[in-house]
Amino acid sequence: MAMACALSSIDKKSSLLTLTAPVKKIGRIAASWGRHAWSIGREDPRRAVHALKAGTALTLVSLLYILEPFFKGIGKNAMWAVMTVVVVLEFNAGATICKGLNRGLGTVLAGSLALLIELVAASAGMVFRAFIVGASVFIIGFAATYTRFFPSIKKSYDYGVLIFLLTFNLITVSSYREHSVLPLTRDRLSTIAIGCTICLFMSLLVLPNWSGEDLHNSTVGKFEGLATSIEGCTACVNEYFRDQDKDSNAPDKQEVKASIQIGYRAVLDSKSSDETLAHYASWEPRHSMHCYSYPWQKYVKLGSVLRYFAYTVAALHGCVESEIQTPLSVRSLFRDPCTRVAREVVKVLQELAVSMKHHRRCAPDVLSDHLHEALQDLNSAIRSQPRLFLGSKHACAANRRMLMELNSGKLSSASRATSLQSCKTDATAAALSETTKPAGAGDQPPERNERSNMLRPTLSKIAVTSLEFFEALPFAAFASLLVEMVVRLELVIEEVKNLERAANFREFTGHDHLAIDLSGRENTRNSNSAALNPVSAAAE
Repeated sequence: MAMACALSSIDKKSSLLTLTAPVKKIGRIAASWGRHAWSIGREDPRRAVHALKAGTALTLVSLLYILEPFFKGIGKNAMWAVMTVVVVLEFNAGATICKGLNRGLGTVLAGSLALLIELVAASAGMVFRAFIVGASVFIIGFAATYTRFFPSIKKSYDYGVLIFLLTFNLITVSSYREHSVLPLTRDRLSTIAIGCTICLFMSLLVLPNWSGEDLHNSTVGKFEGLATSIEGCTACVNEYFRDQDKDSNAPDKQEVKASIQIGYRAVLDSKSSDETLAHYASWEPRHSMHCYSYPWQKYVKLGSVLRYFAYTVAALHGCVESEIQTPLSVRSLFRDPCTRVAREVVKVLQELAVSMKHHRRCAPDVLSDHLHEALQDLNSAIRSQPRLFLGSKHACAANRRMLMELNSGKLSSASRATSLQSCKTDATAAALSETTKPAGAGDQPPERNERSNMLRPTLSKIAVTSLEFFEALPFAAFASLLVEMVVRLELVIEEVKNLERAANFREFTGHDHLAIDLSGRENTRNSNSAALNPVSAAAE
């Protein structure tokens, strides 16, 4: 009996555990989704605010259907107001204004044109009336659809043309069976006007999110992100000039690499968002103190220039992470000038970010003498090691002379001995092992074997000389990208100044210096040109 009770209690516990396991699993899933939702809202609290605004707008517009006085006046057409709120209310005020005005304008034009066609076909018979309705639907449908392919229409009024086409067909086709189309047109216009009014009220007056401010802050964030990427690259550059294999998988280094990629990838992926924000910002009212049209397209052009600059940062990061590297003994010769150039570029980007953030013009001497001196030091360091960049020319001449002598059979034994002695590499050892194989190992004639014994050491010397030159190529690419970064930085500064003039940013004053030494001169750009291509200067 006791045994039976024990077994029954065990069965109850197992069944209880079987039932609670799915409940716990569902609870874990719900908790994970809740944490994910909380992280999205914490990342940008405006998302939660916009969701509250959308819920409030839908509640207000549903009163047209719930309250009896409104329902008697509008009827079932009140659902058009609900649909308008769902479609028109967007996160940014510019997007809401754009879609609201497009929807209102398209509805008004379509209703007016449908009423005009109704007046023309009112006195006709049913057959002729059907012909007029069908012909008008075809002509207007063809014309409206074709205009959607126009770039200017598609960019700004595509949604309005779509609403125009929908409303026109709805009213025109309905008028064939309903002889009184005026109430339908009136109710449609009134409900859409109510829905658009609620959307504009929520977007413009209740914690608005301006597309222009988002575009401006996004541009400032690009400068800061690029500066962070180059700062991370500077840390990687310091490792680049040290032992790169040491602790390469350390967590802090992995975090630095991740921050580098986040910085420049955000710039590279910003083209569509910049164009969209600039388009919606052009619909927004002038919420600044200036009454002129704000140059939002200048931000798009600046973003394009920044993307070209980000390509260089990405390529520089690729050089640092490359599998083929110049020997450490060679890299260490150029450590200081390279890191100085990177640090000075970071300072310039930070100054540009601060100036744009506060709507003031950047310093006239934003390209400082420190950057110029760093370029000159890099140029001098490369000039001091011409063998790295001139070795290919001398090597090619020597190799060509050796091959000519080899082909003519005039290569001396002393030259062959020198070639053998100078090639102490794995490739040479392999070649020598092949030349010392037993005679029976190969089936080649004696003359051919003798020529191969003479040819292999020569080709080994050519390979070693080329290997020395190719070992210098990764650093040559690295130095060229640093210089290219400075050149493209000048283009970025020029575009920033164009934006500042067009947007009437306040003038730069001496109080705007921010712990960045900007004691450059006006001829900095001209003096920089002497150091813009140190690799080619060394080749001269």
